[in-house]
Order: sequence, then C-alpha cells, then structure tokens
Amino acid sequence: MADEGDRTARKRRQIMEAARKVFLRNGYVGTSMDEVASLAAVSKQTVYKHFTDKEQLFSSIIMDTTAQVEGLATMVTATLDDSHDLDKDLGELARRFLDALMRPDVLRLRRLVIAEADRFPDLGRTWYQQGFERSLRTMATAFERLAERGRLRLDDPHLAAEHFVGLLLWIPVNKVMFWGGGDHYSEADLGRLSEAAVAAFLRAYGPATSADTA
Repeated sequence: MADEGDRTARKRRQIMEAARKVFLRNGYVGTSMDEVASLAAVSKQTVYKHFTDKEQLFSSIIMDTTAQVEGLATMVTATLDDSHDLDKDLGELARRFLDALMRPDVLRLRRLVIAEADRFPDLGRTWYQQGFERSLRTMATAFERLAERGRLRLDDPHLAAEHFVGLLLWIPVNKVMFWGGGDHYSEADLGRLSEAAVAAFLRAYGPATSADTA
C-alpha cells in the first residue's frame, strides 16, 4: 500500500510539473489537458484521475507555490530572531528575499496569477494571503520582537514590514513585470538595491542615536 501511495504521489507530482510548464508557456486559456498529458508522458485519463478538470489542475499548481513563500517566512525568523548585527542581518534577509522573488519562474507565475485574477478572484486572493501576506506577517512579528529589544523604533510592525518589502521590491519587480524575463538585473545590481533598501529602512526605523535625542 505504501508503494502504491508513493507511486500515486509521484504521478501527481509528474502531472503538476508538466502542467506548470504548459500553463506558464500558454496561459490558462491556451492550455489543454491533452498537452499536459503528453508532456507528463501519461494518458489524459490519468490526468483526469488526479484532477477533475483544468480549473482544479490550475488551482493546484498555483496553491502549491505557497510553500515557497513559507520558506521565506522561515528564513525571516531564522535571520532576525537572534540578530546582534541588524544592518548585516537585514542585508542578508533583503538579498535572499530579493533573490527568491526575482527568480524567472516566480515572476512568470506572478504574471499568470495577475492575468487570471478576474477569472479566478478567490484563487488570486488565497494565493496572496497564504503566500506573500504570510511572509509579511512573519516579518512583522520579527520586527516587533526587535523593537522590544530596542533594535528598531516602530508603532506599527506590519506597516514597517510593508515598507521594508516595498523599498526592496518596488523598483526591480515592477520593471520585470512589464519588461518580461528576469535577467534585467545583475548580481551587483541586486546587491546595490538590497543595500539601499536596508539603509533607507534603518534611517526610518533604526534605534535612536545620540543625535536624535540631542
């Protein structure tokens, strides 16, 4: 039974990996279950055994990616909870966050979710809430703990998290969302953007200095 369960899980994953490629290449309307079955090297009957229809398959592909963002949330906690060098650790967080969200496959998926938002409003909303918004909540909690330790000054941790991510992502993500692809920024460019975002954030939310209290 265990082997059968493993085979079923592998087959489902095989179908989802193929479907992800087809959806990203063709969009929702341009994707057919025949093409998914062909790329997955299974029969169309097998695809329908695992997924009722194209809409359910599409929803499964989109929601499966929220696990990637959960990984970002874990990274936030691990990086900041025991921070003794906030500038360095925020810089590390910023760069890893930017690297993760600027991956071409993530950007293409983001475009696909946006493109189908009117067709599947609940799916887009759930994807945002369980993915990106969850990372913001985790980041806000980490910032609140840093404020309790006197490492940050803030009244609204969630707004501070939104400001941090906004400073980090607004320029590069908006650019590549319109231009397509994800190779418009070099490693040096992303490093410079990360450093600038952290510097601006700490000027706004960093601990008080003697000059501030003079």
